Amino acid sequence: MSATNTHVPLTERKLTENPQDCPVREVLDRVGDKWSVLIIVMLGQRTHRYSELDRAIDGISQRMLTLTLRALVRDGLVERTVHASVPPRVDYTLTGLGHTLLEPLTALDRWANDHRDDIRAARERHDRPEQG
Repeated sequence: MSATNTHVPLTERKLTENPQDCPVREVLDRVGDKWSVLIIVMLGQRTHRYSELDRAIDGISQRMLTLTLRALVRDGLVERTVHASVPPRVDYTLTGLGHTLLEPLTALDRWANDHRDDIRAARERHDRPEQG
């Protein structure tokens, strides 16, 4: 196989047509941020309350958790349920659409774990000053 032919199937949409209207870009904008994948994976295990997510995700601010959850709800990946109680209880769960995202995210996680050392070694080789 040549370096220029990787047998990656092209979509029917031409890659040069309106790059702002790219479905892959839209999805990567959502799942490529720092927190969305962690939230999606956690919700893939079970429904969580807001406070559980806040405690479980180290380093996330309440503001960023709120913004990320709102974006995931807006995109139809997460469902937000408010229970009429005192104090109010809010649960988050993956939607059917959100569950379909778990398989590719799990595959990406597996790939990243399998190749983490390879990537680190490549970076070290690249960053090493040239001898001679």
